[in-house]
Amino acid sequence: MSISMNGISGTDYSAVINKTQTSGLENTLGSVNKGQATDDEMMKACKDFEQYMIEQVYKSMEKTVIKADEEEENQYTEYFGDMQVQEYAKSVMNQGGFGLAQQMYEAMVRNQGPTSIAQIETE
Repeated sequence: MSISMNGISGTDYSAVINKTQTSGLENTLGSVNKGQATDDEMMKACKDFEQYMIEQVYKSMEKTVIKADEEEENQYTEYFGDMQVQEYAKSVMNQGGFGLAQQMYEAMVRNQGPTSIAQIETE
């Protein structure tokens, strides 16, 4: 049963949230310029990506759960389920994540190369 809030169904609402998150993440990753990005900016972009990936994995896992025939989707879960998944992903990240962000950060730093003449002379 799909309930409509202001003409937007729960499924449409989820799609809008996912599109907004994806475009925000793309903007964050795209704005990280190799020569001008600080270590904190690069690490934040990596952590944001890892959190987004955890959200997508969790959503995929939820689709595999077989629900009983008489079990009906709660209307609040339909609308706010994405927020719950985001909080789960945030909780995983606060506990250290999977380590993907750290590996991505190290790869970005390794691939960045020297950015100034002083760094080239010391290498």
